[in-house]
Amino acid sequence: MKMMQVSAGALFVAAVTSFVSTAAAQSFPAKPVRLVVPYAAGGPVDTVARVAAQNLAAKWGQQAIVDNRAGSGGALGALAVVKAPPDGYTLLVTNSGPITSYPHMRKSVLYDAERDLAPISLLSKSSLVLVVHPSLPAKTVPELVALAKKNPGALSYGTSGVGGIQHLAMVLLESMGGVKLVHVPYKGASQSSLDLLSGQVPMQFNSVLGTIEHIRQGKLRPLGVSTTQPSAALAAVPPIAKYYPGFEIVSWLGAYAPAGTAKSLVDQLTRDFAAALSVPESKQRLNELGLDLVLTGPDALAAHARAESRLLAKLVAAAGIEKE
Repeated sequence: MKMMQVSAGALFVAAVTSFVSTAAAQSFPAKPVRLVVPYAAGGPVDTVARVAAQNLAAKWGQQAIVDNRAGSGGALGALAVVKAPPDGYTLLVTNSGPITSYPHMRKSVLYDAERDLAPISLLSKSSLVLVVHPSLPAKTVPELVALAKKNPGALSYGTSGVGGIQHLAMVLLESMGGVKLVHVPYKGASQSSLDLLSGQVPMQFNSVLGTIEHIRQGKLRPLGVSTTQPSAALAAVPPIAKYYPGFEIVSWLGAYAPAGTAKSLVDQLTRDFAAALSVPESKQRLNELGLDLVLTGPDALAAHARAESRLLAKLVAAAGIEKE
């Protein structure tokens, strides 16, 4: 009889817990939700976050506020979400920087992304595009590699900083092309882009979003994209993998919640982000900016981040980058 009473009690508690969890998910959100972007306003991450926020607010009947928290290569914004209560009201919209790059660049890591963040969904994938100043005579990737071999140590490239995806994409090209270029790191993408446009540095990898207007205006020449398929926004630009099979660096964006967020709530957020970014007008706008929507569940995001982290570890080692 006692065992039956205990079992009945356990079942009752489980049922109540399940009911409360489901009810909480169904009533979410009951107040404004903060989408932390770990970079300054204006870039690809901020753009996607603001499109998502607008559509999420319409769906939820609550404000979705974009909170730009720039610093330490995205780590400060990520840390703000790590420290937030796991109630769904503070979320992270980010690129790979604070998730897969940061751990390989710092001696002292402020958090463990796999342990301290709960993946919600991949949001988009996009190509980087290798662009050169028009003064550089190379018109294809093979011509650029040949030029670099003919003038060893003479060609430089700009990036937004040591160890970022722009830097590591060029490290991969150097490795596969058998060349050595001079790295000129800046404190941000905007500074490096300005010097590229003025011809102070002759080339760099950059986001399609950050370069497409300059390409259209003839201020920059695109040589190749970093994905194995052409970018929808730059359909005429060949993949670098056409010349160097296996070359692939993908720029991606994803959404995360603090670790410990209830699975039912994570599942709801996965569905809500998918719905928000699938609005036809929003989807078309993002596609035109070179962002291809890839709306997946938490497991796919976690697996993608782990695989990229392994690749970046190899590239950081190949570049001889020392942790700061």
